[in-house]
Amino acid sequence: MLHAPPSQHNPLYLDANATEPLRPIAQQALNEGLAQLGNPASVHTAGRKARVMLEQARKQLAGTFGREADSFVFTSGGTEANTLAVHGFGHAIGRPILIGATEHDAIRKAAPGACVIPVDQNGLIECAALETQLASHAAEAGALVCIMAANNETGVYAPLEDIAALCRQYGAHLHIDAVQAAGRMSGTDPFSQAVASGALVGASLALSAHKMGGVMGAGALLLPEDRPLPPLLPGGGQERGRRGGTPALAAHLSMAAALVESQQQEWSRLQILRDELEAICCHAGAVIMGRDVPRLPNTVSALLPGVAAQMQLMALDIEGYCVSAGSACSSGKVARSHVLEAMGQGEGAGQAIRISLPWNVQAEHVRAFGQAYSRMAQRFAERGLLQNNRTTS
Repeated sequence: MLHAPPSQHNPLYLDANATEPLRPIAQQALNEGLAQLGNPASVHTAGRKARVMLEQARKQLAGTFGREADSFVFTSGGTEANTLAVHGFGHAIGRPILIGATEHDAIRKAAPGACVIPVDQNGLIECAALETQLASHAAEAGALVCIMAANNETGVYAPLEDIAALCRQYGAHLHIDAVQAAGRMSGTDPFSQAVASGALVGASLALSAHKMGGVMGAGALLLPEDRPLPPLLPGGGQERGRRGGTPALAAHLSMAAALVESQQQEWSRLQILRDELEAICCHAGAVIMGRDVPRLPNTVSALLPGVAAQMQLMALDIEGYCVSAGSACSSGKVARSHVLEAMGQGEGAGQAIRISLPWNVQAEHVRAFGQAYSRMAQRFAERGLLQNNRTTS
């Protein structure tokens, strides 16, 4: 049971896709890293010990995705990893760039002139359109295709195996933003299956520690193999010349520990709670985005027709619930979602909130939020704001 009702002074956190709560094992690894004296690039005893710790984390992280340790480049987070991939596999070698219509701004802003691949009403990449675009670049050296493994707003998984097959057919390089998916691998989800099948062996992957339950400020770019990559930060030649700068040892140790524990998570428990919450939201008048396709087990994108997302966030924040209206990378602004616009939601793109359940959420917390959401929707209905003429997606 809830020991105390949520309030603005004691809020209930349901915004895991912005950042997951720190896992205890990640906290322990962080502390061990902070206690270690020495720069991993130094040749003295302390430096060599730090280097061993860093390389153990690198090997552990790379092995999860079937990669060799030397193909793993540590970065400051998912944004840097995505930007490095767009730079190294796209801009630096003059490749045309194709990106999904629902990509994160980390990709969209790194490739502002990219050709956009449309999605359907569920947010799935339209593979026929992708093939047409790839075919138009067949005479060139091959395109760079950037796709999210799972969308940060809706949780919808991309059809990665189909996309990867098309990229191989047309000689394109596939880069996958795996920031949301990598820390929520159950073994049976589409991303896990694509990794296990070997479909992504030629792709690059972007990761972020704090989406797994590690600390902010650490991430990685996984390359298909040990290879040169034009750096964004030349620096002192760290990461085999692919990313300069002293590595954040403690943060990277935390990332490795968090990823290991995330794979032992009982994600089916969160999916059951997610489904229960979605049923409550639908009964209150909401429409669930991407409900008919595979999604992250913790993510709900609930569109309340006629009610601006900003109004919903304010109402729920007053009651002590931390949720969001999509990406947390928008300077605190609430705007229409480009993801939902790409899915054909029109005005509804400004009327959805995202509830993303943390790895340690309790059932009573989810149910308490469901009650608060129902009360909120009822108040808006009484004010004549809530529209009930939409069909579910």
